[in-house]
Amino acid sequence: MGDVVEEAPVVNKNKRHRKEKPWDTDDIDQWKIDPFKAEDNKAGAFTEESSFATLFPKYREKYLREVWSAVTKALDSHGIACTLDLIHGSMAVRTTRKTYDPYIILKARDMIKLLARGVAIGQAVKILDDTVACDIIKIGNIVRNKERFVKRRQRIIGPDGSTLKAIELLTQCYVLVQGTTVSVMGPYKGLKEVRRIVLDCMKNIHPIYRIKELMIKRELAKDPQLATESWDRFLPKFRKKHLKTSEKTVRKNERVQEKNEARQAAGLPTIQEVQKEKPAKKVYTPFPPAQQPRKVDLQLESGEYFLKAHEKEAREDRKRKQKQDEVTAERRAKRAEAFVAPAEEAAPTVEEKRKRKREEREKADEGEAEIHKLKKKKKKAKPEHDEDAA
Repeated sequence: MGDVVEEAPVVNKNKRHRKEKPWDTDDIDQWKIDPFKAEDNKAGAFTEESSFATLFPKYREKYLREVWSAVTKALDSHGIACTLDLIHGSMAVRTTRKTYDPYIILKARDMIKLLARGVAIGQAVKILDDTVACDIIKIGNIVRNKERFVKRRQRIIGPDGSTLKAIELLTQCYVLVQGTTVSVMGPYKGLKEVRRIVLDCMKNIHPIYRIKELMIKRELAKDPQLATESWDRFLPKFRKKHLKTSEKTVRKNERVQEKNEARQAAGLPTIQEVQKEKPAKKVYTPFPPAQQPRKVDLQLESGEYFLKAHEKEAREDRKRKQKQDEVTAERRAKRAEAFVAPAEEAAPTVEEKRKRKREEREKADEGEAEIHKLKKKKKKAKPEHDEDAA
């Protein structure tokens, strides 16, 4: 028998040159961020100075002046210098010869940004940690109508801050709604979810839909069997209530049909028949209509054309005042109608009662006299009829 030839396993073209990594085992956390220490900086001190500055609103000046010593102390431990300029209303951070972490200047920049947006010093200092990131979401230019903007911004907070608390618990982030921005601090994954919720809320999608979705995802993450499966079948599918043009037309036609049926049942013509009735034709005249006087002609007739500027203004003010007085009087009269007492029938006096009884008695006597006369006439007419018959 011939030798059995073993077939070599087929290797993917993209993985042909990959080699085994015996040091890369499953017990190593690839996402762990190790703290950056001074000995990790092999190059030594920086050759160039990096600096960032940001403006802050006037109402934050008092608070920043009180806590600036704490800000300086927090940044000094990382070798960052900071300055507070109360004249120009700005904060600045810069690297020094003691700075060893090249990324800490960006963290310091985020810190002063958060302080400017209303975040407390105790919370803003946490941004210096490598595991914490921040995001400042601008919501001022999404909605133009001010009342609508305020209403939608309030939706993010919710009644007694319940919606905001739910977002913080589900995303493990700190959220602060201030003016036209939303400041967020937390892990990168949470920042992404909060940004999605906030922007959707400003686009008229209620936060409760996203909150429900996050709650379901959190429960599904606990099940190890679903780690490799799609979660689409478990997540709720929210449909938009905005109708297409064709759907709107169908509904409009249905409403018109219902109205027509009701009108036909009442014996009235349909809406289409009423609309088809043409207005009466005007009598044709070959002559064009009389030319309307110009504005200047009307002013010349009334004498307004010759008035001076201040006299014209005084005249307009008088007209406006007169119109306002008329409208005020009408409204006052309308309001006063509610306080007008209804007409009450007064009880008849003794004399009126006697007079009414007397009139009733006289009418009764007249009626009896007429009846008595009629009876007499009938009696007279009867004997005459008997004689004629005989």
